[in-house]
Amino acid sequence: MMADKYYITQHCSIEGSRISFNGAEFFIAPDTAFADFAKQAYRHAGIDYPKFFKMDNLSKLSFLAADLLLKDTVPDGGNNTALLFANAASSLDTDVKYNDSIIDKENYFPSPAVFVYTLPNICMGEISIKHKLYTENSFFVFEAFNPEFFANYAAILLDTNKAETVLCGWVEFFKDEYKAFVYEVAKEGSLEHTAKNIQTLYLS
Repeated sequence: MMADKYYITQHCSIEGSRISFNGAEFFIAPDTAFADFAKQAYRHAGIDYPKFFKMDNLSKLSFLAADLLLKDTVPDGGNNTALLFANAASSLDTDVKYNDSIIDKENYFPSPAVFVYTLPNICMGEISIKHKLYTENSFFVFEAFNPEFFANYAAILLDTNKAETVLCGWVEFFKDEYKAFVYEVAKEGSLEHTAKNIQTLYLS
């Protein structure tokens, strides 16, 4: 029996102080450090979610990209969208900051607010809370971007009716170097969800 075909319905990329949405420029702030860029992008997108400013950088990056794709979702818990995210650095950016706060025994000031973000999947929790998603979510760590994994795993989630749509994301942040590529997969659309098409969009 031939496997069902699935489709990429929308996508967002964030890199180098620039956000593109479905291939078109959405926001740009040249030569801006991520902390300022994230604040400007948040305001430009018209987001109203004060907890954003307490998030770590990986969560802010993931949140900004996901929010563009989920902004029209009615937040009533009825949205059956699974989250499938991955990266290479895990939560290393926050891990380093937390380690710096405890490495000096004479200046030992561990921060619970930082510690809570020392797991990469927390970024999906922030997205789920904002959009009231009570769905399947998984975060994986790979050496490099893996389009075959996204194509196969998303298909499994949809084939087994674990979700009606899947939000897939490669979200990488370390030492102010960052890239987010987040896209939605559904049962209807025009661009087939294949490893080749995923890779093409990731590199665009």
